[in-house]
Amino acid sequence: MSTSSVLSAGSASAFSAPPAPAHRLSVVVPMYNEIDNAAPLIDAVQGALAAYPHPWELVVVDDGSRDGTGLALERHAATVGPHIRVVRLARNFRQTAAMQAGIDAARGDVIVTMDGDLQNDPRDIPRVVARLLNDDMDIVAGWRKNRQDGLWLRKVPSRIANRLIRRITGLPFQDLGCSLKAFRADVLREVRLYGEMHRFIPAWLATVTSPSRMAEEAVLHHARTAGASKYGISRTLRVIVDLLAVTFFLRFAARPGHFFGVLGLGVLSFGMAVLGYLGVLKLLGESIGGRPLLSLGFFSVIGGLQFLMTGVLSELLIRIYYGGRYGSPYVLKPDNAVVQAGLAADAGWSSAPAAQAD
Repeated sequence: MSTSSVLSAGSASAFSAPPAPAHRLSVVVPMYNEIDNAAPLIDAVQGALAAYPHPWELVVVDDGSRDGTGLALERHAATVGPHIRVVRLARNFRQTAAMQAGIDAARGDVIVTMDGDLQNDPRDIPRVVARLLNDDMDIVAGWRKNRQDGLWLRKVPSRIANRLIRRITGLPFQDLGCSLKAFRADVLREVRLYGEMHRFIPAWLATVTSPSRMAEEAVLHHARTAGASKYGISRTLRVIVDLLAVTFFLRFAARPGHFFGVLGLGVLSFGMAVLGYLGVLKLLGESIGGRPLLSLGFFSVIGGLQFLMTGVLSELLIRIYYGGRYGSPYVLKPDNAVVQAGLAADAGWSSAPAAQAD
């Protein structure tokens, strides 16, 4: 049985979740070259949320696919209803920018993100959202306890990365790589995603909310049945580089001058000490012109001054960063931008079933 068949067959079990306070839900799904999963993804979400008692919408972002995914999404969405919205990017901006485009287009009080390869199960959405709202959390992240992926290329690198991220960030998440996450929209919009930072959304949120308002929920995970994975072992190196940036932002986002200032004062002090030592030797009549320590001391002083200047400039930049609106890391197709801008705030939502409404 295909993944889409399994999802459709079990959609009724989605509502074993406890009732949640009134809200509007936006489900955001980035997709790239997933034409075989385009229609099944829409059908799976529609089947899982068909009886959802609150207004909801599905925002699918076509990240510049070249295989016809965007057109397939638009055609199938038109047969389902206006609550299925397709955002098409002008070219492939990668998953983080596509996810940010979907977040920008989402209009719900609660935003759920998930992958478009049908490995995440949309039947988990009501339970994760109920946990978010009933426990008064800002984020509830999925935990793929029984992950259906290859051992050496996916599971082992993921375990190593998660352990490293937990150790550095102090966040107690078991599975930061799971895309199925639920957020309060007003908190999620306090951060902007760039580069490959979608893997570190909980860490970014830790800069604007307390880790005590974060939770993890076990979710289902299915083996990929169509399309090809866009990730390989090379992503491990990108994770390490991004982790350095996340660590810097967690500790010095509002005070980068302290980081560069302490480093600059340390290097400058070392250089001054070296030059002072050589100055004493010079006064005692020794020749210091050919000593390597002279070059080391000179360049240490120059380097220390540069670090201090970098700290001053970074303080100026951080004030611009927090004081202004940030540029978008993506570009919409011209016709799509017009459609999104013209969509009324109360249009294009699914209607709660009559039985639920009564």
